[in-house]
Amino acid sequence: MRSDRELMQATAEGDMEAFGELVRRHQASAWRIAYHYVADQAKAEDLAQDAFLKILEAAPRYRPTARFATYLYRVIANLCTDWHRKRRPDYAADVSPRPDGAPRPEERLEAEERECAVREALQALPHRQRLAVVLRYYEQLPLADIAEAMDTTYKAVERLLARARKSLEPRLDGFFQE
Repeated sequence: MRSDRELMQATAEGDMEAFGELVRRHQASAWRIAYHYVADQAKAEDLAQDAFLKILEAAPRYRPTARFATYLYRVIANLCTDWHRKRRPDYAADVSPRPDGAPRPEERLEAEERECAVREALQALPHRQRLAVVLRYYEQLPLADIAEAMDTTYKAVERLLARARKSLEPRLDGFFQE
C-alpha cells in the first residue's frame, strides 16, 4: 500500500487512480470536518469535494513539508473560512444519521435534544473557535496539527479552545451534568 505522500506525487504526475485512492482514504474525515462546521450535509459534501478539487489542481506544486492529512485539513479550514466570510451559517435541523440500532424513543429524543444544543452552541462560537473545536473534538487532531491547519501557533490553539470551552460550558451545562 502506497503512502499518502507517494499517492500525491503520483497524482502530480497525472495518475488519477492515485488521486482516487487519496480521496477514498480521506473523504470521510474531510466531510466530517465540513459538516461539523457548516451543519449542513449537502454543503459539507460540496466543501469536501471542493477541497479535493483544489488539491488536484495544486498537485503539481505540492511539496510534502507536512503529512498529507494536515495539508487536507488546512485546505478544508480555508474553505470553511471562505464560506464563513461569504455567508453566516444557519442552524440546520438535519442531524447526522442515526445508528442502525433503534434506541428507545425517550433515549432518541434526549440524544437529539443534546445534539441540537451542541450544534446551536457551536454555531454561536466565533469562527476560529468553532473550527478549533471541530478539529480537536470531532476529528481528535493533536494541537500541533490544528495549529498548522489553521496557520497559527500551538499556544493560540490552546487559547481558542479554552475560550470556546468557557463559552460552551454555560450553554450546555444542563445537558452534561450527571
